[in-house]
Amino acid sequence: MIALLDYFEMSYLDLGLALTATLLLGVGKSGIKGLGAVIVTLMAIVFGGKASTGILMPLMITADIFAVIYYHRHTQWYFLKKLLPMMVVGVVLGVWLGNDISEALFKQIMAVFILLTVLIMIWMDRTKTFGIPKHWSFSSFMGLLSGVTSMIGNLAGAFASIYLLAIRLPKNEFIGTAAWLFFIINVFKLPFHLFVWKTITTETLQLNLILAPAIVVGFLLGIKLVQIINNDLYRKLVLLVTAAGALIILFS
Repeated sequence: MIALLDYFEMSYLDLGLALTATLLLGVGKSGIKGLGAVIVTLMAIVFGGKASTGILMPLMITADIFAVIYYHRHTQWYFLKKLLPMMVVGVVLGVWLGNDISEALFKQIMAVFILLTVLIMIWMDRTKTFGIPKHWSFSSFMGLLSGVTSMIGNLAGAFASIYLLAIRLPKNEFIGTAAWLFFIINVFKLPFHLFVWKTITTETLQLNLILAPAIVVGFLLGIKLVQIINNDLYRKLVLLVTAAGALIILFS
């Protein structure tokens, strides 16, 4: 392990940050959404922005598998199919944009988008206005943003969460639908990381093996938290954590 830490020029503090991010990844995939910004920020501090996306990818797929197994019976395929096509388009667009756009500028723009969307969601809740999410353009736009942000910054969770909250899925249906959505899209992203960006290597996979046990711990912890939170509180919690994550991205 010491040789691997030397390869990535990591201190034990860096390893602790990476393990913390991986633990939060497990918590997030168990149903406590909105933690993506914190996870991405911690990993970027240790490995840098683009490199961290390749390190995170196998970990996310591993956590997705846990989530799919645990929540698969709650998946709402109708809504998943509405979001997925434009999300795939967004991933392909993100592969191209990722080579040309400034990472800092991209994250700032996305943070503003997330905050604006959260504010719209809060306004919709207060005014009982639910017409916008039913239009096909809403799912298409959210799918496109989710795909682009997923490829460049692993930040798709915020936009996908906002979409699933907007259509007012109950807690378990929300988590089950998100589980399959991100498992499919992350597997789709894998070849781009391997063969285009080349951010996944033998060394990053070895590091994944060291970090992976934290996923299990985080997932089990997250399941306990989800079980004690009711639907209304869960909705508010996701919005709050999503907004906080956007602020972290904006000012980090």
